[in-house]
Amino acid sequence: MDLFDFNENEERAKPLAERMRATTLKEFVGQAHLVAEGSLLRRAIMLDRLGSCIFWGPPGCGKTTLANIIAAQTNGEFIKLNAVNAGVADVKRAVEKARDNLKLYGKRTYLMLDECHRFNKTQSDSLLPAIEQGTIVFIGSTTENPYASMTPAIVSRCRVFEFHRLTKEDVKNALYHALSNTRKGLGGYCAQADDEAIEHIAETAGGDLRTAYNALELAVLTTPPDKDGKVRVTLKDAEQSIQRKALSFNEDMYYDFLSAFCKSLRGSDSTAALYYAMRIIEGGGDPLLIFRRLIAHSSEDVGMSDPNALVIAVSALTAFQNMGYPEGLLPLTEAIIYVCEAEKSNSVVCAMDAARKDAVSARDDNVPAYLKDSSYGSREAKAESGKYLYPHSFGGWVKQQYLPDSLKDRVYYEPSDHGFEAQVKRTREKKGMK
Repeated sequence: MDLFDFNENEERAKPLAERMRATTLKEFVGQAHLVAEGSLLRRAIMLDRLGSCIFWGPPGCGKTTLANIIAAQTNGEFIKLNAVNAGVADVKRAVEKARDNLKLYGKRTYLMLDECHRFNKTQSDSLLPAIEQGTIVFIGSTTENPYASMTPAIVSRCRVFEFHRLTKEDVKNALYHALSNTRKGLGGYCAQADDEAIEHIAETAGGDLRTAYNALELAVLTTPPDKDGKVRVTLKDAEQSIQRKALSFNEDMYYDFLSAFCKSLRGSDSTAALYYAMRIIEGGGDPLLIFRRLIAHSSEDVGMSDPNALVIAVSALTAFQNMGYPEGLLPLTEAIIYVCEAEKSNSVVCAMDAARKDAVSARDDNVPAYLKDSSYGSREAKAESGKYLYPHSFGGWVKQQYLPDSLKDRVYYEPSDHGFEAQVKRTREKKGMK
């Protein structure tokens, strides 16, 4: 066995997702909003002028792949670290090497840091001077919101590029390409897949191309060839390879069931709402989708008539996330029944819509002087702030204008006569409020 055979065997041993990883922008799947012809990021990559940046997005959407493409495109040095196992010493070695590259050879050094949100403040601080001075070009990759999970000093010195989940069509096209590719894909197995099998894998993968590749490879490798030596992947094979059965209804029926569930919640029919919820879940639908609609309707259709509806819906979601399936269906069922049987009022959604409309079309930024921040401004402004009436000095409520003059007569929230809102209405009338 020669070296060429050894390298070829090593390549074949890699997972399909790794073998099919794009090596050029032409092969790159998805993220057209970032890498389309003429885009800022594409121009920067092609001209080798990319500055420090952070790639933020869900798993399997191409963050690491694009970083590797940048590595191949650049004339500089490329160092790759993972924040899970890299420490301050690793960062210092990388920075020292980058400094030597710049000083001795005039070459830029790109530092790719996977899972960069896992870096603590000490680790981040060791990297900060090198980013500031341009010693390295930092490329961070993260599935977490960098504005919330990373050191602000690092984020402020980087351009954040947000990656989106791949569309179902993106994933389907990539899977078909993998089936036909004889050099890196599954073309050597004489494999073909039914359209419904590809559809199911692409749908279930949820925009994660790595998951889709893994499922397709498992299906092909475990499906015996027919008498002609061809491997045919069916829907059943796809279901088993990705461990989730296909929806037992078509796309139109799925949205019809979801619409019927929402309207049953609004119509206070707990029997119908439970049926449609379980029909969707038992057909392979994601229970979290049911929870999202349930939480939304607990505010939209119940709202202030029974504020506990929102509390119970959110608590049920937390319970489901901790308990899992199928036990987690119990708190879901309880929450559906509660939202259905609760008094109904759409006053919350009406108030929201009215306030949003004024905020956009009738905006008035002239805050009454006595409501402004008194910690800054002129002496006159501070004197005006003294006219503010502190409600607790008057028993908890005192009549006072809070809106700007042009909006002072607006009323967004109008309580109904149902449930808790009836009490709110009586309290407001007692105070002489609108």
